[in-house]
Amino acid sequence: MSTSATSTSAPSTSPLGTSPVGPVGPVGPVGPVGPVGVWLIGARGSVATTAVAGCAAVAAGLHAPTGMVTETQPFMDRGLPTLSSLVFGGHDTTSCPLPKRAEELAAGGVLPHGLPSAVRAELAAADAEIRPGGPQPGDTRGDEELIDAFAADLRDFVRRRGLARAVVVNVASTEPRPADDDERLPASSLYAAAALRAGCPYVNFTPSTGLHHPRLAEAARSSGLPHAGRDGKTGQTLLRSVLGPMFAQRALAVRAWSGTNLLGGGDGAALADPAAAAAKNAGKERVLADTLGAAPEGEVHIDDVPSLGDWKTAWDHIAFDGFLGTRMVLQTTWQGCDSSLAAPLILDLARLTSRAHEQGLSGPLPALAFYFKDPDTAAPAALGEQFAALVEFAEQLGGGR
Repeated sequence: MSTSATSTSAPSTSPLGTSPVGPVGPVGPVGPVGPVGVWLIGARGSVATTAVAGCAAVAAGLHAPTGMVTETQPFMDRGLPTLSSLVFGGHDTTSCPLPKRAEELAAGGVLPHGLPSAVRAELAAADAEIRPGGPQPGDTRGDEELIDAFAADLRDFVRRRGLARAVVVNVASTEPRPADDDERLPASSLYAAAALRAGCPYVNFTPSTGLHHPRLAEAARSSGLPHAGRDGKTGQTLLRSVLGPMFAQRALAVRAWSGTNLLGGGDGAALADPAAAAAKNAGKERVLADTLGAAPEGEVHIDDVPSLGDWKTAWDHIAFDGFLGTRMVLQTTWQGCDSSLAAPLILDLARLTSRAHEQGLSGPLPALAFYFKDPDTAAPAALGEQFAALVEFAEQLGGGR
């Protein structure tokens, strides 16, 4: 999916204009119980397709909910929307239909053989709700016009499908961080602003700017909407958030921590851009600094290997000192399918954020730091502490309806 603004019309000074986006602070339970929309930015990408197909498969009892934290005991009976109640739609700049994309993923071993046929109706229904994203080359609309158009798509989705609410989740390709003097909002921020304007909670699963743009700060604060992000923690950083605290707790001195990622598919192509890779690596490095107390020597390198498709390999080389200065090394290798790792987390986040909205919560949701490399607000970086906060959050969400 395209993430670069290409229009050249005059920039807007107010990304949200004068449209109301809701009151400030908790507003009490919002709306009646009903189907919940999941509006995916990058809706025809690998992660989105896997999430839609996987939700249908689990809801139908065709597969177990492996990887879905919200389907484990601490989160049961907390009033989360059921998988069968989720209705999918989204924005994308590509035209490949979801059933076709699912067939491609099955051919690559990402989805089980036969699953695209088994859930074809659900994939087709979601594909029918995907609207053109942007801005695309030649689009002369300014930021305000694009935000209005995207917000109108969201409102229409909620109205036509009779939804209690819709959660917007950004799973598009990573975009470079905008320069300080950029006159236009990056695409991720246009979609984030549209979510606020349409009254929808927002989740940024990517390292892209989204709601973090300074021109959206006040609108996010005053919207009365919950939001969470950014950059989903699915592989190498997940492991770092476990190993970093281990070294610190055992008083072992980490001298250097270097990593390499081999990626294929859309992620690999997007992260071949050094500016996009820098945005991605910032979260990886921050986890080490937070868990170890200081950033060790070493960097993370990302290489695009198209033949890997949706699979990735991550190596880490950790040099550390033990008792009496004995020098030692730990090396790790993580090989996995990024779409399969991310998709259950997308479903978790949509369900948890929807419930938070229903309960009248607003602003950033620090308890969802468990899912992110670079959480919106100050939160512990160690996975164990993050999980404890997530369980406590689930308890605060209350019981069943």
